[in-house]
Amino acid sequence: MVGISKANDINSSDYYTYTPYEQDKGLHYENLGPVRIIGAEYKLITYFSLKEYNAKYEILGEKMKNCKFLREICTMRKNKDFCPIVYLDETWVNQNHSRSVASQHNTNMVGPKIPTGKGGRLIVVHAGCAKYGFIPNSKLVFRSNTGNSTDYHSQMNSELFKSWFTQMLNNLEEPSVIIMDNASYHSTLIDNYPKSNTKKADVQEWLTKKNIKFSPLETLAELKMRVKALIPNEKKYELDQLALEMDHEVIRLPPYHCQYNPIELIWAQVKGQVAKNNKTFKMCDIERLTHEALDSVTQHDWEKCARHAEELQDKDNEKEIMRDAVF
Repeated sequence: MVGISKANDINSSDYYTYTPYEQDKGLHYENLGPVRIIGAEYKLITYFSLKEYNAKYEILGEKMKNCKFLREICTMRKNKDFCPIVYLDETWVNQNHSRSVASQHNTNMVGPKIPTGKGGRLIVVHAGCAKYGFIPNSKLVFRSNTGNSTDYHSQMNSELFKSWFTQMLNNLEEPSVIIMDNASYHSTLIDNYPKSNTKKADVQEWLTKKNIKFSPLETLAELKMRVKALIPNEKKYELDQLALEMDHEVIRLPPYHCQYNPIELIWAQVKGQVAKNNKTFKMCDIERLTHEALDSVTQHDWEKCARHAEELQDKDNEKEIMRDAVF
């Protein structure tokens, strides 16, 4: 608690925003520092961290995406739209993946000795639905060339995924709804707008290509304002447009809600089977076991997992409707 005689005594070197707005219990300021409460003459001035303030808006944005997804997917089922709902995702399988209780250090124990570390890594990409199981001829399994030193997402890129995605679309037997997350390689925009760190010359070149008139005397900040005015409120993704041209629709999963994707349960089944049968800890055997585990997944397995995910979706959608009614 720090005493000051007037609100104007605040040190100008601090990172405060000086546009207060009236509240019932005094003035509210936002700053970049920790949360503080400063006692002033006849008033209580409350300071909130900008980081905390922005975090609340970020959570609100994620909440809105979640509500939109639940509303779209649940309304579609309620209207008895019988289009297959195809879920896709990527995962990995490590070379030393095992459920064995054999110790890495105790050589007296019965059973194979588990090598230390995770070993090499396989990347797996696939898609499936309750109606058909895994989509035929859409399995992609390849070896990571960086071991386990980085996240497996770094082994994917937009070109590789687009090639696989196009092939998967061609293998769909009827118009479908495709559910996928917002990984960077899923989310290439139709129009690539200049980023915040783009150089002035590149922004000018981009505006010229778009036939946007500007003065050569304009600053970088002014040019970026022109770019910002052109960015649509709703992002348009290249893969969404590709699917639409082939009579399919893409719905994006909300961030951090993988429980709505039944393929996560399929991955658990596949990895469990690989772990159970991994006796040699060799990459060639891991590759064979992964293919066998994927091929063993049935349409009935997909039906059960999809039903579980849909029950979660319906339950959470009902909660959102009730919460909205209360507020």
